[in-house]
Amino acid sequence: MGNVIIMDHPLIKHKIGIIRDSSTGTKEFREMISEIAMLETYESTRNLSLEEVEIETPMAATTVERLAGKKLAIVPILRAGLGMVSGMQMLIPSAKVGHIGMYRDHETLEPVEYYCKLPADIEDRDVFVVDPMLATGGSACDAIAQLKKRGCKNIRFLCIIAAPEGLKRLREEHPDVDITVGALDDHLNEIGYIVPGLGDAGDRIFGTK
Repeated sequence: MGNVIIMDHPLIKHKIGIIRDSSTGTKEFREMISEIAMLETYESTRNLSLEEVEIETPMAATTVERLAGKKLAIVPILRAGLGMVSGMQMLIPSAKVGHIGMYRDHETLEPVEYYCKLPADIEDRDVFVVDPMLATGGSACDAIAQLKKRGCKNIRFLCIIAAPEGLKRLREEHPDVDITVGALDDHLNEIGYIVPGLGDAGDRIFGTK
């Protein structure tokens, strides 16, 4: 069973408070999304394996720890997931980036995939699927299913705001996936938006609201 982490760090709570505010402008909103993603990445990489390496400091020989040959990939769900990538790359700059494009059918509230471009060796990588909002859970579940079809075995999902309905669905459909959530909100409204939420993350990141 995958782990679920609901972040409780004061910096994350502060920054989520800023992006919830409808008066926060596009520039600040985009910066906060990136910073929150970086903080979540710090927590979600806590169990990466390390190996000991012998090096020379300016003073003496010593043993240090480095990541144990792990190959990582970040896969944002387009388009809002793009807002999280730069912050994550600050901590894991060698990670390759794939993209899965989806839009939500406003009648069924289910995801429709329109684009998928992934690193050729994606099945050999630890994959971080990212999307700021986990609402119904449809897009996240479908994206993870697409990755599993391509042979991915080690998958983590990161979001900033989650609804209980989406978190429940993701855990049921992909119980092996570790999930990191910035904040767990109250519920979905009748049109599938998270309440209290922050509105449409993609529109607010890219200034298209």
